[in-house]
Amino acid sequence: MSGDAEQAESPDDPVAEAILDTLSGLSPGASISMMDAARVVADRRRRPTDGAELWRRYMNAVRQQATHLARQGRLEILRKGQPVDPKNFKGVVRLRLPVSD
Repeated sequence: MSGDAEQAESPDDPVAEAILDTLSGLSPGASISMMDAARVVADRRRRPTDGAELWRRYMNAVRQQATHLARQGRLEILRKGQPVDPKNFKGVVRLRLPVSD
């Protein structure tokens, strides 16, 4: 397998990988909040000495990777249940895999 093909199949960033893994385990059309995604990332990296609020440290990384994945068309960012432009969104949003019409 070539390096290019392998890279196209799997994101380099572990945060993006955690988001996609979590979404792929859900039923079609189901979504998660960015906070849920940050908690998954935190749980994967948790050490015994880390506090309960470790997930907050990963919120910016989750937002950046979600934006990156949405620009690639690999996930959708939802606001009030509707997909939004990944270049210009704010407020409370959710993430889901793209749904076929």
